[in-house]
Amino acid sequence: MNDPIIRVTIWNEYLHERTEPSVRAIYPDGIHGALASALAAPDLEIRTATLEEPGHGLPPEVLDATDVLLWWGHAAHDRVEDAVVQRVQQRVWEGMGIIVLHSGHMSKIFRALNGTSGKLHWREVGERERLWVIDPAHPIAAGLPEHFDLPYEEMYGEPFMIAGDARVILISWFEGGEVFRSGFTLRRGFGRLFYFRPGHEAFPTYHDLNVLRVIANAIRWARPTVSMPYPKTHVPEALEAISPKDFAFDRVGIIKP
Repeated sequence: MNDPIIRVTIWNEYLHERTEPSVRAIYPDGIHGALASALAAPDLEIRTATLEEPGHGLPPEVLDATDVLLWWGHAAHDRVEDAVVQRVQQRVWEGMGIIVLHSGHMSKIFRALNGTSGKLHWREVGERERLWVIDPAHPIAAGLPEHFDLPYEEMYGEPFMIAGDARVILISWFEGGEVFRSGFTLRRGFGRLFYFRPGHEAFPTYHDLNVLRVIANAIRWARPTVSMPYPKTHVPEALEAISPKDFAFDRVGIIKP
């Protein structure tokens, strides 16, 4: 698929920004609004959706018109309807890309696609995080320095319960000594998934230029790469003639009639 326009939907719970003044001061238009504004580019057609919209803002017609979905969730994973999660999963299988941000590691959709619990260690004291690019040849790492620092972030630490086929691109070190696989990819069906750790709501992480570069690169990497429809279970017509067979079986082999 070579359509120059990538249709992006940014999904956000949009709860902390409305209930916590300190978070609203950092993201007055919500995390989704901040990302939509910062990521604006000629090749991106961006819309936003939030938890409390009908259907969580993700009815079939929106998902069908989405090439890459960004997902930020934290306090209300259990409020996301299973039917919506199943629709998103189906679209990923069909080729839609998905980028799961920060505490979305415990979202229903990430756990469904990841296939494990997604659990980890965490500590929230606003410590320094250093992200190391360990796969600089990957398109998601394009234009990044060898490492970059975030002065204040929530710590996530290993072990991180993720799928064994994850391809790690970024690893974090934290001021308290922990390390963490902070950026990795998965392939699910025809779709691509990227998980990116930074983004605690209490800190201005989504105003950092390196963080935004990672997300922008990930959007362009995660766009659909095939145009064929997702295979549906069916009984196909044979491509070649099948000769008649005249035999029967018992438990030791073929019995000729």
